[in-house]
Amino acid sequence: MNEPVLEPPSPPDGEASDLTYFALAATAAQAQPDPAHAPARLGELPEVLGGRYRIERLLGVGGMGAVYRARDLLREQFGDPEPYVALKTLSDDFAEYPDANTLLYSEFALTARLNHRHVVRLFGFEVDLPSQRAFLTLELLKGPTLDQLLGERPDGLPWSELREIAIALLEALSYSHDQGVLHGDLKPSNVMLAADGLRLFDYGLGQPLEGLLPGLPRLCRSRFAAWTPRYAALELLDGAPLSAAADVYALACVLYELSSGRHPFRRLSAKQAKAMRLDNELQRPPQLPTHCWHALRTALAFDEAQRNIGCAELLEAFRTPPPTRLQRWLRRAR
Repeated sequence: MNEPVLEPPSPPDGEASDLTYFALAATAAQAQPDPAHAPARLGELPEVLGGRYRIERLLGVGGMGAVYRARDLLREQFGDPEPYVALKTLSDDFAEYPDANTLLYSEFALTARLNHRHVVRLFGFEVDLPSQRAFLTLELLKGPTLDQLLGERPDGLPWSELREIAIALLEALSYSHDQGVLHGDLKPSNVMLAADGLRLFDYGLGQPLEGLLPGLPRLCRSRFAAWTPRYAALELLDGAPLSAAADVYALACVLYELSSGRHPFRRLSAKQAKAMRLDNELQRPPQLPTHCWHALRTALAFDEAQRNIGCAELLEAFRTPPPTRLQRWLRRAR
């Protein structure tokens, strides 16, 4: 598993990082609870969490926390030959915030309602009482993430490979949106090519659509803003709430990167790229069929009002095979 890493924001004239940036507003410091009612101080991360999960090694570290490979001692006791899970817990600094465990639970509540072959499977949310550590358990995935794949394929993927990955990723996000779940941090490092197929994971910054799970606490972006600059839609950078359109923009950046080997806007944020009018320089990647380019170009629009395309339309474009040479000739002959 690959968690986003905490890093300060890039300067306005610098290159936007692909790392998730967490900004705690000044009001966050004022929101600390009364010491008399403060929760128990966190203890050291124990070797065994919940009396059941023995941590074996670290898999990934990020701004919110860390993901470990763990052995489920209960499953091992009953003879399971593969008693391994991934275990996600919060970092010490992040866990000190009084509502941090709520955010971790929100990730569980959102992802647990998703049942799709291309979305990571979550098993449970628990709190280890002696250490006061909240944690998630989820399927242990093995395989490269898309950012690792891109590192090996600097010129992008051929159409056959690109189409297979794009369809699986679009199916995962389209399904999530149909279930009322927004991802919030879609980027190559949050997509893994597992042995049994692609997985979209890390819904830690996700949100439910309005009206879904009304009792679930939401991320308060006036106190806590989080984004990955080069994949964040312009409206998110301007303080707007997360939306399906913002997920579509991030996904379009990933698809463009897979088809060309490079970010559509020189690895810059949407705000920087719009100021430089880089959208005027966009060209269709050679591996991408013409019939997909119009859909992808629309999804890359900086202004939300012009990004009038959803996952379903993008999925239909990538599912449609390019016309044969004969079909192209017949079209021209008409």
